[in-house]
Amino acid sequence: MKKLVRTSFFVFLLLSSKIAAQYLPQNLSKEDLKKANHWVDKTYRNLSQDEKLGQLFIVALYTNKGENEISNVRNIVTNEKIGGLILMQDDAAREINLVNEFQQKSKVPLMIGMDAEWGIYQRIAAAHKFPWAMTLGAIQDKNLIRQMAAKIAEDCHRMGINWDFAPVVDVNTNPNNPIIGNRSFGSEVNNVINSALAYANGLQDNTILAAIKHFPGHGDTSTDSHLDLPVVSHNLERLNAVELAPFKALMNKGIGGVMVAHLYVPSLESGKGIPASVSKNIITGLLKDQLGYKGLIITDALNMGAVANKYKPGELDAMAFKAGNDIMLFSQGVAEGKKLIQKAIDNGEIPQSRVEESVKKILLTKYFLGLDKYSPRNPDNINSDLNNDSHKTLVQNLYANALTLLKDEKNLLPLQGKQVYYVPLEEAPYHTFTNEMGSEIIIKKANEISTIPANSTVIVGFHKDNSTAYKPYKISDASKKILSELTKNQNVILSVFGSAYALKDIDISKVSTVLVAYENNDDSMTATAKALKGQTKIWGRLPVLVNDELKSGMGINLQPAQ
Repeated sequence: MKKLVRTSFFVFLLLSSKIAAQYLPQNLSKEDLKKANHWVDKTYRNLSQDEKLGQLFIVALYTNKGENEISNVRNIVTNEKIGGLILMQDDAAREINLVNEFQQKSKVPLMIGMDAEWGIYQRIAAAHKFPWAMTLGAIQDKNLIRQMAAKIAEDCHRMGINWDFAPVVDVNTNPNNPIIGNRSFGSEVNNVINSALAYANGLQDNTILAAIKHFPGHGDTSTDSHLDLPVVSHNLERLNAVELAPFKALMNKGIGGVMVAHLYVPSLESGKGIPASVSKNIITGLLKDQLGYKGLIITDALNMGAVANKYKPGELDAMAFKAGNDIMLFSQGVAEGKKLIQKAIDNGEIPQSRVEESVKKILLTKYFLGLDKYSPRNPDNINSDLNNDSHKTLVQNLYANALTLLKDEKNLLPLQGKQVYYVPLEEAPYHTFTNEMGSEIIIKKANEISTIPANSTVIVGFHKDNSTAYKPYKISDASKKILSELTKNQNVILSVFGSAYALKDIDISKVSTVLVAYENNDDSMTATAKALKGQTKIWGRLPVLVNDELKSGMGINLQPAQ
C-alpha cells in the first residue's frame, strides 16, 4: 500500500494516451508517477474490450439474501470481469471471505466500496456507530471530524474496503427532506465545506478514497430518490450559491470521487424529466467541462426508484456512461449495459477514447490505493476489531463536542450535585442516560409530574427513535403539553436526544435551559450526562436553521465545573 502525504493524489488527468496526476502528493516523484503510468498502461493493454467495459461497473454484494444472491454476484465477477463491488448488509466475516475469493478470481483487482457515512455500522450492525453528519456539523473543532474519518478508514482497511462513498455535501435547507436530513452537515455552505473537507482528508490521508455526493445537490428536496425522481427547481443563481457551492469549493482539494444524484434540475438540464445521473449537460457539460473535475465520476445506485422505474437495466447503464460517468454503481444489468455501450461505440455515438479515459482513471486510482498488490484480509475477530473501546472513546468525545446549549437563562448548568428530577418523553430508550446520571436524578414518568415539588430542577428528555437516520423528528402533542405544564412552576432543562429540527414547532420561551444532543444512543446519552454534570465543556453550534428564533450558528459555551 502506498503511503501518501496529502489527499490530492486521487484526481487525475489524461494527456493523449498518457495519464498524469493533476494534483501530486508532496512525496510523489517523477519515478513514482512513471511506475504508476507503466502499471496502468500495461494492465490496460492486457485487457480485452469486454474486460475494459467490465471495469466500468460496480455491483452490490449482500450476504443476508441467501446463497442464490451470492452465486449471482460470483457469476458476474467471473463472467463480466467487473471493476468492483459495493458491500451491503450484513455479516463482516462473510463479506471478507467473499471479497478475498473474488479478488483472487479477478484479473484486475476489484475496487471495494461501501456507504460508510457513519462508519461500517451503516451496513454492518456489529460495528460501532459514528455520529451522523448533522451531529458532526455542530462540532467546532473540525480536526475531530478528521480523526473520526481516519478511524473509519482504519475499519475500512480491516474489511478490505477501498472507497467510502462519503461525505455527503448536500446543504440541507429543507427540514422535511426525507432522505438527506441527518446525513448533511447542515444548512450553511461554509460549515458543510469545512466539515466535509475534514472528513475527506481523514479518509484519503489514510488511503481510502472519498466521494462527495450527491451532485448537483440533494439538500432541498421533499422526495426520496430511492422511490421517485425529486425535482430541484431553483434558478442558476441559487444553485451556484447553495447547492453547487460545496462541490465547486471541494473539487480542487483533491477529493477523488463525485457521486451524481438522481435529480431533475430544470435549470441545468433542458430535457424534461432527465435525471442528473444520465444528463450529459450536467455531467460532461457542467461537472467535467465547466467545473473541470478530473476525478472519478460515479452514479448514485442504479437500482433506485428515481431511475430504475423509468429505464431498463443495461439501457440505464449505457445512458449513464454516455452522459459522462466513469462508473455505474449498483448496476442491475452489467451484460446488457456492456452490449449497449459497445453498440454505441460501433455506431460512433461514443468514442473509444471515452472508454480509455474512464478505465485508465479507474486503474490509476486502484494503483494509488495499493490494489496492484492486494493482500487478503483475515476474518478472525473482525467484530471486536470494528467495535471496541478505541471506537467508544472517540465517539463519545465527538458527541460531547457536538452538544449545543441554546439557552441557560437561570444558570442551571452545570448541575454539580443538585437534586434533579428527570421526565423521559417520546418513544425511544433513555436508561443509559439515567444510569450515567446515577443518584443525582429521580425519575418521574409523564403521569407523575404532579408529584414533583414546585421550583424543582427538572430535566425533560425528548428521546427520539434513531434506529435509522430517516426516522421522524417531530415531537408529539402529548410531550409538548407535558413540557408546557412543567414550565409553569419548575426550572426546566430540555435535552433533545434527536434532531435539532425537533424544536421547529416547540415553544421554548418559558424553558430556562435547552440542550441539543442530536441523537439518541448509548454514546450520545453518556456524553450528555457527563456534560450536564460539568465534567466536559459544552461548545457546539446549531448546524441548521430551525425556525425564526433558532438559527444556524447559535450556541453558548459552558466550561466544565472546577
